[in-house]
Amino acid sequence: MHNLTHKLKIISLASLSLFLVILLIVFFQRPSSLVEDFPEVEHASEPVPDFSAYTDVTEKKQAFFDYLRPAVESQNKYLLRVRQFVQAMQAKVTHGEGLSESQQADIDWLVEEYRVDKDQGIAEIFAALLRRIDVIPAELVLVQAANESGWGTSRFATQGYNFFGMWCYAKGCGFVPKRRNVGAVHEVAKYDDLSDAMYSYVRNLNRHPAYAKLRAIRAQLRSSQQEISAMKLSEGLEDYSERGEEYIQELQHMMITNRELI
Repeated sequence: MHNLTHKLKIISLASLSLFLVILLIVFFQRPSSLVEDFPEVEHASEPVPDFSAYTDVTEKKQAFFDYLRPAVESQNKYLLRVRQFVQAMQAKVTHGEGLSESQQADIDWLVEEYRVDKDQGIAEIFAALLRRIDVIPAELVLVQAANESGWGTSRFATQGYNFFGMWCYAKGCGFVPKRRNVGAVHEVAKYDDLSDAMYSYVRNLNRHPAYAKLRAIRAQLRSSQQEISAMKLSEGLEDYSERGEEYIQELQHMMITNRELI
């Protein structure tokens, strides 16, 4: 009788586990294709405000942060939705279920979009996707945008929504830098709107090899159930600028001094 009760408990727990997995899959099923579910903000295509017109420094900083914050929040909400979708698909595969044609197409697109090695095992692919598809704290995004764009006054920001000094390499893809070295072919990217620019910036941090350290720090924070701290993730940006550690210290100082405005 004792053994029967024990077996029934095991069956009951297994059934509950399967029910939770199915619930997770249904609840987090995205309503449309991930390609179409692009994060937009209402003012994305409007001209960039003239931040140089502000005479009060505090007002200028607040206006700058208020302008960019909705795009950052939209980006992070999108990333969490995609992350939940990947987790749900991972749960299906782990429990021996196949993916639908559309689900597999979305996973294939994410593998391509986040430059994950598709020749590795499925478990490794899911792990790599979850390592790359995750949020970037708003505080870090906002101070980096301020640092790279001169508080939104650079021509790259005002004329091309490029607040992060992002480069591109196809001729005519952006602005030719005035101080570009002889033989260099890069341009400073120009974007159609703020949402497009923010997506490209966040995707760059989430997939470029130069920021593997940032992603490792974030993954460690996730695994230990700690807050994904902007201050800690900034330690992974030493390759974003030639200034290296000095650049990181500058960003951290900006986060501290502007904490009340962010």
